[in-house]
Amino acid sequence: MAAVSVKCPFFWLLLCLYVRLSEAKNTRVSMDDDLLLPYTHGHGPSHSHRHVRDCQSVIHGNTTHESWPSSNHSGLPVAESTVFVSDVPGSSRWVYGHMTVVHDPLRTVSVLEPGGPGGCGMNQRATVEDTAQAAGCLYAQNAGFFNTKTGQCLGNVVSDGRKVQDSNGVQNAQFGIRRDGTLVFGYLSQDDVLDQSNPFVQLVSGVVWLLRNGEVYINQSLMAECDKTQETGNFHTFIDVVSARTAVGHDAEGKLILFQIDGQTEQRGMSLWEVAEFLKKNGVINAINLDGGGSSTYVMDGSLASYPSDHCKSDSRWRCGRHVSTILCVHPRRCQPANCSGHGDCVDGRCRCQDGWQGAACDALVCQPPACGPHGVCTAGGCVCDAGWRGKNCSQVCTPGFYGDGCNQTCSCVNGGSCDPVHGRCTCPSGFHGNTCEQVCPVGFFGPSCAQECRCDDLCPCDPQTGSCNATLRGEANNTLHRAGHCLAKQMFALWRRDEEAHREQPYLTERTWLVITFTLASLLSVSLLVHLVRACSGSVAVHLPERRDYSYVPLNDINGATSRAGGGAGKSGKGPLVLDDSDSQDEIWTPSGRS
Repeated sequence: MAAVSVKCPFFWLLLCLYVRLSEAKNTRVSMDDDLLLPYTHGHGPSHSHRHVRDCQSVIHGNTTHESWPSSNHSGLPVAESTVFVSDVPGSSRWVYGHMTVVHDPLRTVSVLEPGGPGGCGMNQRATVEDTAQAAGCLYAQNAGFFNTKTGQCLGNVVSDGRKVQDSNGVQNAQFGIRRDGTLVFGYLSQDDVLDQSNPFVQLVSGVVWLLRNGEVYINQSLMAECDKTQETGNFHTFIDVVSARTAVGHDAEGKLILFQIDGQTEQRGMSLWEVAEFLKKNGVINAINLDGGGSSTYVMDGSLASYPSDHCKSDSRWRCGRHVSTILCVHPRRCQPANCSGHGDCVDGRCRCQDGWQGAACDALVCQPPACGPHGVCTAGGCVCDAGWRGKNCSQVCTPGFYGDGCNQTCSCVNGGSCDPVHGRCTCPSGFHGNTCEQVCPVGFFGPSCAQECRCDDLCPCDPQTGSCNATLRGEANNTLHRAGHCLAKQMFALWRRDEEAHREQPYLTERTWLVITFTLASLLSVSLLVHLVRACSGSVAVHLPERRDYSYVPLNDINGATSRAGGGAGKSGKGPLVLDDSDSQDEIWTPSGRS
């Protein structure tokens, strides 16, 4: 029981806090009870843009919208807001409202989705205060229509150059700002909305074109936008009823005019006829009507400055600002795009371009074709020339001896060779070849690229440049010939030697055998010589010994006489040769003392 008693007070405390938070959250939620809608079912007419074009006055030709150059007074404040309390001509009514003059619409006005980017995609609704505070708006007012049941944004929406949605050609009055700052009011075809040659950077749809070229254009709008019924009556009632109103237009100088008055439908405020006359009286040239009734809201510096007509849900004695769709936001100057296309800095809403870039968005090069001719491309730094070209406009070939990108590479060609200015390849003169023309033509060849063969007698070399046979070769060529002849001779001698060895008869005995034989013969010769020496010595000893004479002495005269006689006798008798007797050879022994 004690635990229960502790938990119960805690539970009631949480419940009270939740109720208080819920009440606080809903204190600023409106009841959406002051609805002012132009159409009962859907939004916009069903006919095409062609119908609008065909039904308009011939003085406008085929143009169904008006374009006006916007002002760009950067020296003035961003905008000037005026609070006015004015009587309505022809009635006893007085109105309270705001008129804001924007001096530089392109850089200071944006169409914003409810609650920020993505709000339309989520069918989100938000108060003008919340959206304006989040975006840092100086001044803001509600803009486009929306589906009160689903919260869907209606019509065309382009926010800061980003296409949020398009209406698929539904013909309602439009307000937009193109990329070049042109203000556009009127009816647009689908092609106009999607045109990318000068695309919209801001675009929102309204209902009823109030002023066209300084004249009230409401009757023509009735024909263009049809008169279908809507929740507070038919289309005529939407135009004629007094209520809180919001509009946007421009003056003759191109300044954008934001208009908002407080009111209550059928009780106070203005009809669209009265709004158109009031704007015309204040110098507005073109203007369209935006969402009004309980949606009409004006915010200054993030705080509500208008008097809403919707009652608060929490207490019907009070009035609360409605959660609406898109808003028009006047902010400090911004560049379009904010980063100046990456080529500049945003200074007070203007792009200060880097060197080489130009244009309001710094998106165009200062150098534009054909400034660089066929041999270069434009860049932020000027012309960037192709390899082999130079000069401010890339019209000059690289100076001799240089090549490549920027002509900053040095050629390596020698012997008078010229290099290609693009790739640096050498073109050699007659008599030379090689990557850098460093080589003389091989012996026997001459001319460009050494492609021609010499035609000299006995295959003699020729001049490598002219091909003349009566030429003295350079020292290097002579050395080459000398080395070649020496090499050839060595090769020939080596070939001959191999041929001789190949045809030489192989010996029967080996070199060792010949050595043995030679040694043996030498030994025998030595022994023979030694024997003869010994015998010679022995004969010399015998001559000096008297007791032995072992040889005969035959006088040469006798031999000669006998021979003569024998020859004569033989001639006479015809007999054979002389034969000595045995007695002669045996008995006639010569001694020193005479015969024995």
